[in-house]
This record gives sequence, structure tokens and C-alpha cells, in this order.
Amino acid sequence: DVQLQASGGGLVQAGGSLRLSCATSGFTFDDYAIGWFRQALGKEREGVASIVVRDGAIYYADSVKGRFTISRDRAKNTAYLQMNSLKTEDTAVYYCAAVNAPFAVSVAPLYDYWGQGTLVTVSS
Repeated sequence: DVQLQASGGGLVQAGGSLRLSCATSGFTFDDYAIGWFRQALGKEREGVASIVVRDGAIYYADSVKGRFTISRDRAKNTAYLQMNSLKTEDTAVYYCAAVNAPFAVSVAPLYDYWGQGTLVTVSS
């Protein structure tokens, strides 16, 4: 079975940092791109960042450029999202997802598999 397990969310003050992890299994990690999405209360799901596992190509949403860093560990089949300089507007449920594509993808409907989400709350 395909599994994506997102973890690392929590409560942090504005300006702080969190590192999210996405542990995957059940598919060939190297053949996929991994994306991080977020959905705030009452808002649509937003693509935050994506990384092509094989070559490391990366996409970032403008709202997180310079603050968030996506990475992957091919030996562990795990992707990460390092979030620095967090703002209250970063508060959302964060999801990781996988798409069988050789390029970084920011469009949620294109993704094949989804994790369960982890809540990030940034307080002022």
C-alpha cells in the first residue's frame, strides 16, 4: 500500500521555525515528485513547494520563497519542508503528496497520492 505520513507540525510563535517530514512507502520514490500543500481554514488548498526526487528540481510558491526549503533523502524515502521566519498567515494544515512526474508540480489535482496532513499554527 502507498503511504505518505506527514509529521512535524505544531504551535510556534511568529518568527520561529518548524521542520515537516513526509515519510513515504509503497512506491518508487525516485520516480516521483513530492509536493507540500497547505490549506488554511476557509481557503483553498495552496501549493507551497515541490521537489523532483531524482534530480532535485524545485518549485516554491512566491509566498514562501526565501523562508521555506524543501529537500529529500532518497535513502530514507522521505521529504522535508524546513519552514523559517514563520508568519501567522502560514497557519494551515500542511499536506505532502506524490506525483509520478519528472518535474516539480504545484497543481494539486495532478497528484497521485496524499498524506493525512499535519497542523501548523503560528501565533503572533
